[in-house]
Amino acid sequence: MAGNTFGTLFKLTTFGESHGKGLGGIIDGCPAGITLDLEAIQAELDRRRPGQSAIVTQRKEPDQVEFFSGLFEGKTTGTPIGFVIVNTNQKSGDYSHIAETYRPSHADYVYDRKYGFRDYRGGGRSSARETAARVVAGAVAKQFLSGMEFQAYVSQVGELGLDKDYRDLDLGLTETNAVRCPDLEKAAEMESYIKQIRKEGDTIGGVVSCVIKNVPIGLGEPVFDKLHAVLGQAMLSINAVKGFEYGSGFEGVAMKGSTHNDLYNSDGSTVTNFSGGIQGGISNGMDIYFKVAFKPVATLIQSYETIDKQGNKVIAMGRGRHDPCVVPRAVPIVEAMAALVMADFSLRAKGARIE
Repeated sequence: MAGNTFGTLFKLTTFGESHGKGLGGIIDGCPAGITLDLEAIQAELDRRRPGQSAIVTQRKEPDQVEFFSGLFEGKTTGTPIGFVIVNTNQKSGDYSHIAETYRPSHADYVYDRKYGFRDYRGGGRSSARETAARVVAGAVAKQFLSGMEFQAYVSQVGELGLDKDYRDLDLGLTETNAVRCPDLEKAAEMESYIKQIRKEGDTIGGVVSCVIKNVPIGLGEPVFDKLHAVLGQAMLSINAVKGFEYGSGFEGVAMKGSTHNDLYNSDGSTVTNFSGGIQGGISNGMDIYFKVAFKPVATLIQSYETIDKQGNKVIAMGRGRHDPCVVPRAVPIVEAMAALVMADFSLRAKGARIE
């Protein structure tokens, strides 16, 4: 299986399965001499871990990360940083019913067709549990990029969405509720709705918005490696993601160019920021902001029609512990992937030196 590595200079390779002994990663290209706050890294994992509230999967995993290499006396050595997160609460029997059948909208069928064999326990390598390793690497990247600020938040669940610009929100409220929405009134509505969906044995999708502040001018390569293109790749590589837009996004098509153009101030900043902090594929120093759309989780705790390995139509029913809505736990994943992109482009812009 190819495609387990992300990045050019600041690289992450992940390994492991949802119901294997554990999962982890190797970070290659992190410069030497960076003091890492291991507690802060664990705190990022705790934001993603299952079982943290009544509206997420109740799988109980401590998600404790252990580092094996690349650190000495609390600092990075410049060598590959290896880490692992041990699985402790697998219930593989919950998936025995899909050993011979395929869950609709999951990777089950295409894995079997592509590889001729699959790990049906929780989806194996296709499970969103793989993203735990991304959060660890993203937390390391954040500390390398100590000047930049990454803030993601839930801006929509189903049809319940925020109608405010991020600049009109108190993003400091994001972590004060289970949904991770900075509008507390809307967060309460979203939480109630997710609980209702869960009782129905159904699922719902949503949107995670993200803002990156204090970005220097000049990150990104202007042709195939445009900054927004790689950010899009990073976000679309996250499980359940169906869409990515940055800056004015799809709403920009309804605007005239005379309105949409970001006019300059004398210092090179812009009066408006419909460009989303990126022009010509290169960061312009303004805030980078984007949205990531997540589909409803494919596993339903209700009966559904599918096919078995012989192509016969069968009736199946989801079992096990699943998120009725992924977006609350996706917030730190979106931040992590954004940090990996920015760390990589930072190294590409100035070489592997700390300044």
